Amino acid sequence: MELVTASREDLPQLIALYRTVTEDMEIRGLDQWHWGEYPTEDMIREDVEKGRMYCEREDSSIVAAVVIPEEQDPEYDSVEWRCGIRPGVFHKLAVDPYRQGKGIGSALLDDVIALLRGRGCDCIRCDTSVRNERAIRLYEHMGFQRCGYLYWYQDNRQFVCFDKLLKRETPILPIRMTPAFRSGKLTPWGGDRLREQFGKNIPEVPTGESLEVSCIPGLESRDPMGRTLPELIGELADKLIGRCIDRPFPLLLKLIDAREMLSVQVHPDDAYAERKENGKLGKTEAWLILDTPEGGGELVYGIRPGTTLKELGEASAKGEAVETLLRKVRVKPGDVCYIPAGCVHAIGAGILLYEIQQSSDITYRFYDWNRTDSQGRRRELHLDKALDVTDLRCSPLPVRVEKSFGIKRVLNEEYFTLDILRSDSEERIPPLQNFGLFTVLEGELTLRWEGGCRKLKRGETCFLPCSTPPLTAAGTGTAALAMPAEHRELRHSVSI
Repeated sequence: MELVTASREDLPQLIALYRTVTEDMEIRGLDQWHWGEYPTEDMIREDVEKGRMYCEREDSSIVAAVVIPEEQDPEYDSVEWRCGIRPGVFHKLAVDPYRQGKGIGSALLDDVIALLRGRGCDCIRCDTSVRNERAIRLYEHMGFQRCGYLYWYQDNRQFVCFDKLLKRETPILPIRMTPAFRSGKLTPWGGDRLREQFGKNIPEVPTGESLEVSCIPGLESRDPMGRTLPELIGELADKLIGRCIDRPFPLLLKLIDAREMLSVQVHPDDAYAERKENGKLGKTEAWLILDTPEGGGELVYGIRPGTTLKELGEASAKGEAVETLLRKVRVKPGDVCYIPAGCVHAIGAGILLYEIQQSSDITYRFYDWNRTDSQGRRRELHLDKALDVTDLRCSPLPVRVEKSFGIKRVLNEEYFTLDILRSDSEERIPPLQNFGLFTVLEGELTLRWEGGCRKLKRGETCFLPCSTPPLTAAGTGTAALAMPAEHRELRHSVSI
């Protein structure tokens, strides 16, 4: 069989084919097409006259047909497509019901793909009813991926949208991430501001952490269709994360609501974590302060100068005696705190912050302010390991970030970089270092690229793939852009 452009002489057979397919759908209880509503004779005639109707024959009989327009429908602009900036689309795919099961649909799609590649398209897009199991199986068998939903016709019937890469160089588009949450007993210090200020669908109160971009097992963030970040990495590989594909995913991004003071804690470096924690990454992190109580907030940020490890250990064993050894600093919204492994720290009560860190869940607690749960139990402490990794020399200070329009790099550290973007019209996103994590912190911003856009509200995060097309951020608002540090990645690549 061969895909050919339909002619006026084909109209009787095409009309008969579409009527037969529509009747078969109705017999199967599929509420997708209704003859005379969609499709109609006039629609088929117009498709033929405009040269966008294609068909395949067995001998002299038309056994399959499809419409391939030059441009996609305006309704498709609302779908968060996964890939491509030069899309090809098809509609009204019809296979004679009496010949189904013989590979005609797959052969037809192969020919459609070949035609669109010849036109220079870098991806292919389509949709079908959420109840059309045959079509869904066909598209997924052919390597199409679900991207979102549309509602067609006056009664808003639901259709699922699919796309597929057509070329090796097809870009992957920014991915709006759905976070995982840590809440309840895991974050007894949390509150409800992730919901109140960012509109997060938190599971309960207290909720302390929204894991915006996470590969932590059991706490993976997801794309709009529910695929986890590890699943996306497995599917898209270096097109998603560049040269980071050769090592564990390096970053974890959180929004944190501390209604109460967090435990006094410290994190190990990579070498200690590899020896003592089954090869996990260590944990260096940084905070961008988003909100504090009126007049400012307070953090634990290191140990008072002159304190020895023996003194710290003895005081920690007594509990609240350690409080006199903690170095406390005041912070305001806009401050940035860099916290390398070994730095003792605790987020203060009433602080809302953005955190970028290594992809690690290792925390050693010194002290938890004598908190108890409803059964009177205290949280586990890890004094021996905490003392092992503490760096008493670590006494950094918060850095104040000036508010000015444009994009400014505020951190360029061993494991990650952090840029702050402030826009009152439009700003260009800088070139990505393997991938980027873009989070709107104030206002609303729209990521734009050739042929598409994503509108983001405050508190939403987009994963910017390595292969994403050049981007700008339009609108009035502030965003954070985190990336893995290029020099760290290069050093790793030399060592393997």
